[in-house]
Formats: sequence, structure tokens, C-alpha cells
Amino acid sequence: MALLWLLLLLALAGPVGGTWDSCRGTCGLRPLAFDHNGDYATLGSSATSLVKAGPGVPPGTWPGIVSIQVTLENGTWHMCSGALIHPQWAVTVAQCFRGDGAISVYKVVIGATDLAQPGPKAELRHIQRVLKHQSYVEATARNNIALVELDQPVECSDYIQLGCVPDSSLEVSELKTCYMAGWRASPESAPGPRLLLQEAKVRLIDVQLCNSSRWYGGAVHPQDLCAGYPRGGIDTCQGDIGGPLICKDHVGDYFWLVGLASWGKGCTGEKRPGVFTSTQHFRGWIQVQLGLVSSNPAPTPTEPALTPHTTPMLPPSTALTLTVIEGPPSDSSITISFPKHILLRFFQALKDFLEFLRNKMR
Repeated sequence: MALLWLLLLLALAGPVGGTWDSCRGTCGLRPLAFDHNGDYATLGSSATSLVKAGPGVPPGTWPGIVSIQVTLENGTWHMCSGALIHPQWAVTVAQCFRGDGAISVYKVVIGATDLAQPGPKAELRHIQRVLKHQSYVEATARNNIALVELDQPVECSDYIQLGCVPDSSLEVSELKTCYMAGWRASPESAPGPRLLLQEAKVRLIDVQLCNSSRWYGGAVHPQDLCAGYPRGGIDTCQGDIGGPLICKDHVGDYFWLVGLASWGKGCTGEKRPGVFTSTQHFRGWIQVQLGLVSSNPAPTPTEPALTPHTTPMLPPSTALTLTVIEGPPSDSSITISFPKHILLRFFQALKDFLEFLRNKMR
């Protein structure tokens, strides 16, 4: 019976592995993270900030981040950051695209850390269209979010991965290990950004505290997050807009894309943390724009079916629960729950092994 069940699992895993794109329907992974040991010992109230950071991070440290660049008469410039959430879609802030300028002047670099030398693992795409939130208010940065459709999908690799947008079941405020990343790392007095990707470890700050009279005094919207340190020292800064705020899951070894750098007052000031657009708040909007759900969903609160090319926000924590029941249901039922991406890798490896054995027996 166990062998029959295993063969059934392999049969189910076969078409999935064969039809999904190179990202395998997973997100939030950092394949090269084990090679990177960031030194965050100096971060704190007196630490050097992200905007004045050092030599950058190793390639592949944050494989979901993208650089949105614009080509002008005087050259090509990094304008803002964003995060890949689908092989053909990135999310950023609406502030990145001011006015109604032609999108033909923009391009997106994925999989790079050094923008001066992106390297052979990086991908360059042009922008097919930009979808700003319909209720975006530039003056107050309300609903500061936008989706960017690439002209061609990208292939996932150790250097390119999808970000996980959390659904309402995740308690984002309980996540303790968070980072922000971006390329705009020069001091305010410098003429332009550094070209190396920077990172900083930050803490999520209670939004009510962040919005109190001695902090931002009501300027933070309900759809925003605050991150940094109460005494300053670590913050986003002018030019870091759209940069991802990423938090490690408190159980699994993967990361959630919880925010996008939106605004702040000054750089690294006391009680002036970075303000981020909450991706969790806009998850439904993202799904509608990408065609994952209807804009007028049925009353039943069910998740839409995810096709091979519309799986950007399926977190690797989504478990496949397998219940084996022999005879009537009883307390002896066996429930096995694993992260989906681990199951898929296991089944693929097992299939390869069985294929190897079959070839040996011929």
C-alpha cells in the first residue's frame, strides 16, 4: 500500500514539475544565502546607515530585488528599486513613475548587485506597461504601489528569485528578522548613488507608535509599515524608494516581501524610521491586476486556481497535506505536511533516481 501511495505521489508530481516555469511556483528563496554572513554587529543608534553603507553585498544575497533604470540624454540612471513577484512582473512604488512619461526610456535589471558590472547572471528587460494604483495620491504617498510588466519573462536561478507577498493569515508584526536593501547608498551631499547593492538589518516598529505625535504625527497611512530603529541610524533615504523590506519567516527558511520603501523624513533621524508600503495590504489588488482573481469576486472566500504562469505569490510554506486513511476515518490517520517546494524537489530527485535504476536494469 505504501508503494502504491508513493507511485501516486510521483504521478501527481510529474506533470507539475514538467509544466511549471523555472521558478517552480515557489518564492522567498535565497539559494546563496548560506554563503553570506552579514555583519550587523555595528547596526544601531550610532551605526552607519544603509545610505552611507560599505562595499555592498555578495552576488545573489537578495535575488528578488530589481533595479528600475531610466535612460536620459546624460546617461542611464538607477531611479528606484522593486521586487520580482512573477517571472514577468515586478512590484515597486508608484512614486517611481512620476508624470506620464514614455515607458520606453525605462529598463529593469534583475539578478545584479553591482550595477556597473551586472555580470552574466543578470537579466535586462524593457517595460511593457506600468500599472499604478488607481487611488495613488502623490502628495501624501497614499496607495503608493505599482506593478511593472516586463517585455519578456525571466528565468529563475541562484541570482533571480520571486518574492513572497504574504496573505492575511501571516502576522507580519510578529516577524523579528527583517532587512531592507537598495542601491542608493551615498550620503545626501553626494551627486549620485553608489552602484553596489546595500543591505541593513532593521526592526519592524509598531505603526501606532510610528504615527504618534512625537514621531510622524498621523502621516503614516493604515496600509504602511515602519521599520528601522527608534533612535535612528538605519533608514531608507531619498533615492531608495521601492526597495524591498524582507522578513524571515519565524518557522521556515524563507523570506517574505512585506514592504516597499515609500518615504521618510530626512535620513536616519531619531523617531524617523523608514515608511514602507505594505504588500500584504495590497495583495488582493496585485492579484486582480495580474488576473489571478476577478475584480468582482464571488462571495465564497476561496483562493483562485493558480496556473503554471500565474504563481507569483504562492509562498513555499503552502503545505501539501497528505492524509492516508485505510478503512473508516480514525485517530490513526497519518497526516504529512511539508513545504511545497521541498516536496517537489524530493519527488523530482526520486523520479530521477527511479529513472536511473530503470536504465540500469535494461
